[in-house]
Amino acid sequence: MESREHLGYSYEQILQVVKFLKLVVPNFKPLVGVICGSGLGPLADSLSDKIEVPYEDIPLFPASTVVGHGGKLVFGTVGGVPVICMKGRFHAYEGYPLWKVVMPVRVMRLMGVEYLIVTNAAGGIPSSMNVGDIMIIKDHVNMMGMGGQNPLRGPNIEEFGPRFPAMNKTYDRALVKAGLKIAESLGMEDMTHEGVYGCVGGPNYETIAELLMLQSCGVDSVGMSTAHEVIAAGHCGMKVFGFSLITNKAILDYDSSEVPNHEEVIAAAKAKEAKLQGFTEAMIKHMGSLKNAGPPSMCSCGGRR
Repeated sequence: MESREHLGYSYEQILQVVKFLKLVVPNFKPLVGVICGSGLGPLADSLSDKIEVPYEDIPLFPASTVVGHGGKLVFGTVGGVPVICMKGRFHAYEGYPLWKVVMPVRVMRLMGVEYLIVTNAAGGIPSSMNVGDIMIIKDHVNMMGMGGQNPLRGPNIEEFGPRFPAMNKTYDRALVKAGLKIAESLGMEDMTHEGVYGCVGGPNYETIAELLMLQSCGVDSVGMSTAHEVIAAGHCGMKVFGFSLITNKAILDYDSSEVPNHEEVIAAAKAKEAKLQGFTEAMIKHMGSLKNAGPPSMCSCGGRR
């Protein structure tokens, strides 16, 4: 039988990380957490009164090894709303177990985060999606999870949530609708879609046959992250809003001469930097306005029963 060490951090270890961060940012209770995908790190630069903490300075934190992931926790505010932002995330293909990939989400929750914004760079499958478009995530198909690779595998940490959490409400429907309205108000309706995200393991891009299979399953954008973080967030009672930046179009033609690459992902993110920043800031402010209506239902430990 695998040892506890190989099945995840204990609640006490995660508390240790939280206590360290509270010494760095005393009296700071973030309402919103943001996870920035490949090339989307500049979103963190929109925060006011920033305090940056490199991952390598944080006890038990893994290191981000992918180009386009800055490797810092950034604390600050947007329109007066306190925010903690991951400038770079972690992936299974970097060699990390999924319980380590999602540890920052649980740290955010224990610091007070109630709303999580997850972003990613993804390939767009439908022909209606173009490079530079935004797809607001209404649901996901987690290919890794369906194969047994789940961040909740191992002993359940009751302080966060139940052994068998429901996932049908994890992408908060009210936030999805708000995101679509905000996109319209910003003049972004022609480049904004609503769809299903597909999570694969990577780091290789998908074969044509794999993309056709995902398309048949109703997947609209495909990437190598996000689903694990969303599962952990749903487990501990956060409300989630997610979107994909479409950084390349899926190649579905065997005779195509095109080849996907990471450089085009970074370039596409750079080209839409200002629009993404404005959109994310507007979503954060919206979440701040919801605080007055009351937080999500949670137990005193930060989890959901």
